[in-house]
Amino acid sequence: GLLAPFPLPNPPLTFSAFLCFHKGKATEYERAVFRALSALVGEDRDTEVAVDRHFELLKEFPRDLMSLKRAQLLCFYVGRPDTSLKFVQQVLPENQDRNYIYGMLAFPLLELGRMDEAEIAARKGLAINKNDFWSQHNMCHVFQQECRFREATEFMESCSPSWTSCSSFMFTHNWWHVAVCYLEGEAPIRKVMEVYDQNIMKELDRSDCEPAEVYVNALGLLLRLYVRGEIGPAKERLTPLLDELKNESIWHAEWLLDLLILWALSSMNEVKAAENLLDSLQSRVSSMDMKRQQVMQKAIQLADAVYKYGKGEHKAVFDALGPDFDGLGYKMIGASDEQVDVFNEVWYTVLINSGETSTAIELLVKQISKREGAPFLWRLLEKAYTVEGRGADASVATEKANALQAAHFH
Repeated sequence: GLLAPFPLPNPPLTFSAFLCFHKGKATEYERAVFRALSALVGEDRDTEVAVDRHFELLKEFPRDLMSLKRAQLLCFYVGRPDTSLKFVQQVLPENQDRNYIYGMLAFPLLELGRMDEAEIAARKGLAINKNDFWSQHNMCHVFQQECRFREATEFMESCSPSWTSCSSFMFTHNWWHVAVCYLEGEAPIRKVMEVYDQNIMKELDRSDCEPAEVYVNALGLLLRLYVRGEIGPAKERLTPLLDELKNESIWHAEWLLDLLILWALSSMNEVKAAENLLDSLQSRVSSMDMKRQQVMQKAIQLADAVYKYGKGEHKAVFDALGPDFDGLGYKMIGASDEQVDVFNEVWYTVLINSGETSTAIELLVKQISKREGAPFLWRLLEKAYTVEGRGADASVATEKANALQAAHFH
């Protein structure tokens, strides 16, 4: 499920386990796990200590992939893919026969921008088990980052029958990737909405569904639609969710979800509820220790900006984030590169709409050098050039966007 702010023990530390540990009845493995978990709970929880203890645990018990997964989740929620990779590399020699290890290797490689190595790792996992949905997911990341959108959707849809055993989050997250690839490749908008309606929102009908796990993917997709000017379809689908999004019981499951809810509420003029959520986030941060407060202050800054973006206050968003914003510097909210990239898309549109077109052009040219095959980036560049009065450059950008759109899905 969703884990915030850190992965919790599974199963949880029980009083009987605590007694067994202190009575000397625990095995060496149980003691090692207990030491690692105890740094993640209670008043004295400490990320650095937890990381160190997981390294010790995995050095002694390298086949314990559950603890490896927990260690990687810990790294993910504090934005440390380099450490996540070290965890996998430490235990890889003892796990080369297990498909899971290769998905766990691929993900931090993706987050570090090492796409070729990530693809090799994901393919190794799939060679052992073609239904390994974490390796499937990581392959999609590679295709998506490299703007191979048709390849991504065809691959993931062929894999989708194997997702029936996934959690609500993972099931809808894999479909979120499919929808985002349709959107990024500028397939007909109905393709995106079909995935949203049929494969994301229908998950809420499951008796064991955790709604927050669905909302983080649903809202992440709707924000991307909204940024692209598909405001009608986005608002139409936000309307039936509003009562649930105002329900404080789903707040604070994850920082990313809270930010997406903030946007949803403010964009739908539910200002009071949005302000309550923003106040609650600020209160959470103020209760943290000073070191953690300093890190999470950037998350509050982004939350404030997302709230203002939902209200259409683009100049205020620019003032809140400053000229040097880059979503990849905000990984402390617990989001992958693809998940956080929507905030960069918001940023480019904010720059254009608040008159900072020269900065927008500079950033877009830089981003296009990394992802030349993404039509939306070219369309934003065309808009910025038009505002600057550079008609010839705008025409070139439009032609490029149209050619890419035709190549991807038409």
